[in-house]
Amino acid sequence: MTAGHHGGHLLDRPHHDGSELYVERGTPRLGDVVPVRVRVPASRAERAVHVRVVRDGEPRFVPARLDRSDEHDRWYVADVPVHNPVTQYRFLLDEPDGYRWLDGRGLHARDVPDAADFRLSVHAPAPRWLDDAVVYQVFPDRFARSTGHDGPPRGPLPDWALPAAWDDEPIAAGRGVAQQLFGGDLGGVEAHLDHLQRLGVDTLYLTPVFPARSNHRYDATSFARVDPLLGGDAALASLSAAVHARGMRIMGDLTTNHTGAGHEWFARARADRTSPEAQFYYWTEQDPGYVGWLEHASLPKLNYNAPELAARMVEGDASVTAQWLRPPFSLDGWRIDVANMTGRYRADDHAHAVARAIRATMARINPQAALVSEHFHDAAADLLAGGWHVNMNYSAFTRPVWTWLAEPGTELPFLGMPVPLPRRDARSMVATMRDFDATVPWSVTRHQWNMLGSHDTARIRTVVGSREAVEVAAALLLTYPGTPVVFAGDEGGLTGTNGEHARATMPWAQVAAGGGPRWDGATFATYRRLIALRRSSRALREGGLRWAFVEPDAVGYLRETADERVLVVLARDAWPGTRLPRALGVAGEVLHGGAALTTGPDGLVVPATDGPCARVWRLT
Repeated sequence: MTAGHHGGHLLDRPHHDGSELYVERGTPRLGDVVPVRVRVPASRAERAVHVRVVRDGEPRFVPARLDRSDEHDRWYVADVPVHNPVTQYRFLLDEPDGYRWLDGRGLHARDVPDAADFRLSVHAPAPRWLDDAVVYQVFPDRFARSTGHDGPPRGPLPDWALPAAWDDEPIAAGRGVAQQLFGGDLGGVEAHLDHLQRLGVDTLYLTPVFPARSNHRYDATSFARVDPLLGGDAALASLSAAVHARGMRIMGDLTTNHTGAGHEWFARARADRTSPEAQFYYWTEQDPGYVGWLEHASLPKLNYNAPELAARMVEGDASVTAQWLRPPFSLDGWRIDVANMTGRYRADDHAHAVARAIRATMARINPQAALVSEHFHDAAADLLAGGWHVNMNYSAFTRPVWTWLAEPGTELPFLGMPVPLPRRDARSMVATMRDFDATVPWSVTRHQWNMLGSHDTARIRTVVGSREAVEVAAALLLTYPGTPVVFAGDEGGLTGTNGEHARATMPWAQVAAGGGPRWDGATFATYRRLIALRRSSRALREGGLRWAFVEPDAVGYLRETADERVLVVLARDAWPGTRLPRALGVAGEVLHGGAALTTGPDGLVVPATDGPCARVWRLT
């Protein structure tokens, strides 16, 4: 993928994605025939276009017919039979100098493997409300206290807790990381819902709320109730009612892979090896006598060979999965912790069965509930099986964005790898995005949970090093296909060097004052404008994605629906601008960034930048 200044664009290449311009929206059934379209620029000299469909493992060719044409493009359409639950296809262009393949990674003048083929899936996609959603992640211990005081938490505390004042710095590593207790609770979240609505988000995602022996609560001691430190069941019911009264949604966080060592199931299992619960875990001859998640003795791993475990955890109306979706809690879905490891141990692999069971249970109680997996690397195989709707999109979004926008010379570790975070050019970023996006259907891509960071990573402000670079990152988050997720505090420029250090408290007095040492009011205003921009544009929420140009320090892409075309240009540094072809239309409304887009004799003139910046225009 190459591009240069003043005319070095990527818009002279054929294009297809799964958005409405190319594939009618809807979930096909086995036996359906789905028309798929491809756009071929008029500058090309194709003699014919075919679609290669993989049917029962064997490639077959379907001729495409010319559907319409104008001075800029020719549009071809071919009928793809949906013969398998996931039907793969790609386009073959017969050109005078040889054939070319078009797949999700782009155009190739050589043979390529099937991994990046386009896909039609009979599995229902995530609920349509995710089209419009902007998600706000809250780590309850660090968001707000219902009491409002700033000293150490009041009242009796558990024996594991190390109480901290609200303005203390989170411990980044070593002793006390999981025990430092700031005392945020669900009542505190409810008291600050105005902040969420002022920002413009509409979906609240809470990390675990079950009782545990840590501040993160991924080591649950029960799935049957809410931690009293957070206010108990009544606090979650009240928060859910308040969220729904505002027309918002609320999602929970569930560990299907493990429990805590203090969990009531595990206590019964250890006390009586003949109990049903004893079958819920993996036992070994080595210390500590059972399998822990990533060898952590505090997190014994669940064994889905036990039918009773599936019944209690994921199957049926009495399961943990179901309990919290019903009133009075009425969660609108689950994010599943370490979903990639759930049900997997040595020769056992129940991951897809567990995911499908969760989805089926959720669908019976709330057909509009969303199911999101946590998976830090390549999740493609798990996203094709009819289980998880979408994934927390570290691989196709967070990681490549970090490498492009990382502060020069940073020594931050790179998301769990034993190497520092590299700084790479935009060609690397875009190639990585396309590689991973191409392995899942568009019905997944359009709802993937895209993040600039989370409670498990460094803060984006620390990664990129400046307010201006944060704006570029936030603009990418809020204009790229998928569901944007904002970790509470990123909208005000909170900092943190790793996941634990990033779990900083919200400085509410500074938020109320519009700024302060820990709260950047200008960054908050930027996030608010960009969220409002996304809400104002159907193309930014639902449109396809066409890369217009990719240069080391700048990228441009189009988001397109049948009724709107939006151009996004992002630069990480000073950049001399470029020109794009007249086929895109004429300069239209400036949506973000201030600078005007002009129309010259050779096409659209994209203005230069003198530093990091984000610009968005609606074309006419």
